[in-house]
Parts: sequence; C-alpha cells; structure tokens
Amino acid sequence: MENAEMNVAAPAQKRGAFDMNLAEWRDFVQEDLKLPRYTADQICQWVYQKKVFDFRAMTNLSKALRERLPQLVDIALPRLAQRQVSQDGTRKYLWRLADGQYIESVLMDHGNRYTACISSQVGCPLRCTFCATGQQGFTRNLTAGEIVAHFIAMEADLGADINNVVFMGMGEPLLNYDNVIRAVRMLLEPKMRGLSVRHVTISTSGIPEYIRRLADEELGIYLCLSLHAPNNELRSRLMPVNEKFPLPQVLDALRYWQKKTGVRLTVEYVLLKNQNDMPECAYELVTLFQGLQVYVNLIPYNPVEGSRYSRPSASRITPFMNVLKKLGIECELRKEHGTDIDAACGQLRGRALN
Repeated sequence: MENAEMNVAAPAQKRGAFDMNLAEWRDFVQEDLKLPRYTADQICQWVYQKKVFDFRAMTNLSKALRERLPQLVDIALPRLAQRQVSQDGTRKYLWRLADGQYIESVLMDHGNRYTACISSQVGCPLRCTFCATGQQGFTRNLTAGEIVAHFIAMEADLGADINNVVFMGMGEPLLNYDNVIRAVRMLLEPKMRGLSVRHVTISTSGIPEYIRRLADEELGIYLCLSLHAPNNELRSRLMPVNEKFPLPQVLDALRYWQKKTGVRLTVEYVLLKNQNDMPECAYELVTLFQGLQVYVNLIPYNPVEGSRYSRPSASRITPFMNVLKKLGIECELRKEHGTDIDAACGQLRGRALN
C-alpha cells in the first residue's frame, strides 16, 4: 500500500477550477479578466489535457495572468489519502475532499486501455444489503466539480489518459442527477477532457423518472442497470430501493430509454450463493428481459467483512450462465479485478472511518 498527497484546497472565496464548465470559464476570462475567450480554452487544455495544475507553469499565458490566476481560482485536486495497487494492476483510491469527507474510485487496467470507476455521492442512501458502501449510510451529493476532479486526479496519479469512465462507484448517480449530468458534459466537452460518448456509462439501481430524463438528454452515453434479482420479492430483500421503485416501473422506464436512444442496455447481476444464483432465477431473467436488448455482466460476489453473503462456486455459476446463453441472452462472467485488495465498493472508506 502506498500513500501520497496532492494539493490541499484553497480558500472558499476563490472560484473552483473544476467547478466551471467551458462557458463559465469563457465568461470568467472575458468578464472578470477582460481577456479574449480563447484564453479559457488555453487554460482548460493545460488542466484537462496536459494535467498541469499550477497556473504559473502555463507557459503560453502572459506572466501577469499566471501571477493573478492563483489569487482568483482554486485549482486543487482532492487529496490522495490512500492508494492500493493489486497484482493485476487495479488501483483503489481513497480521496479526501475539502470538507474532510472521503470517497473512493477504482482504476482497472485492461492491458490496452484503462477504465475509471468513479463516485457520485459520499456514501449511498440505497442500503443494498450486499454492499459495503450501502451499510455506511449517506452523507451528501458530490458537486460536479468534485466528480470531475477525482477523475482527473486518477489520470494525474496514473500519468496517462483514462478513456473509459463508469459511474459505478459510491452512490446512486441518478439521485445526484444534475451534478452527474453536468460532470458528464464537462468530461465530454472537446476543449476540456474530450471523452467519447461511447466511453461513458452511468449505472443505476433503477430510478424511473431519471432514466427517462437521461433518455431525453440525448447524450449518447451508455446506461447500466444494477439488477441482482429477477423478481420483486427477492430484489426488495437485497435492494430496499425496489420497495419504492418496483421492477415493472423500472422496466417501463428502461424500454422508454432504449426506444429513445437505440442503445443496448447493460445489466449487472452480482451472484450471491444460494440467494440469486439458482437456474430458476436465470429462467426468470429471460422472461424479465422481454422487449429489451440487453447484455448481462455476471459478477461473482466480492466478499465484504461481516457480510452474510458468500461467493458461489463455478459449479453454481456455470449452469446459471448456460441457461441465459441457451435462451438467447448475451452474457459474460466479468473478469475480476483487485481481489487481493479492498476493491469492493466502500471497503477502503469503511476502514478510514473506523
């Protein structure tokens, strides 16, 4: 395990560099600094593409501007409180925010590309029974700037671009809808981070109103449903959010989303021994997915200390997967990352809080 630190946040009266989108950067440069708007584009290029977080090092800006900007804008990244590195290259990060709260993120190394799993909330209000974060409760939403900043901090730590982003870390992204969508737009902006729409995925436990709103945004990004059960009774036991938003409501919203976007839906299904890994559950899933084009990621449970759940063996997983494939559901067993470190969501933060 390694420890490292980045810049600590500056006084609150300053503007936050990561809080501003491109239009706001341009307004700030033109209205406050009385400079051409292309100056904002230059600053964003330094920050988001060159990963330079010291205004004085931005050499194509005037000397006077380089000296003035640190007085007006806080360009601090969240502080890296802890980093764990797995034998397979997975990195688990614990970030300390300006108010002292902690969030997590995970970097997965796929050999020829990287994927960042980032957070949207401090803690999570949904209390899924198999999730370490859910057992820690909910503190607050992340701002768009905090979401963007901890992704950029991951790139700075890695020393390379991360071109795949999944909102599958701490929190329910659609319950922080406005900040998440603002952050996504900032990351997609070509003059800022410039991510491809096909490299951004939002994961949700199923909030129908916001699934429809996301469809209407017409962003072109991917959507992933955290399902984990094929019927209301079992899903409500595993995921209390199902009591408020039962499966029929969620599926109606997903059909709307798919009709509007034309994009295949990804489904995540954590396999829990003797809970949701029986062949009959697989048959129920096939019925559930009627009218939807789906791709299912099967995920063997990553054990959490003190949990009552356990990981199923291959002898249980294989029959489950075979049922799905036989009945025409495209699926795969997700390659595991970081099993030798605290890679399950919430584990590292939980240790920091205790």
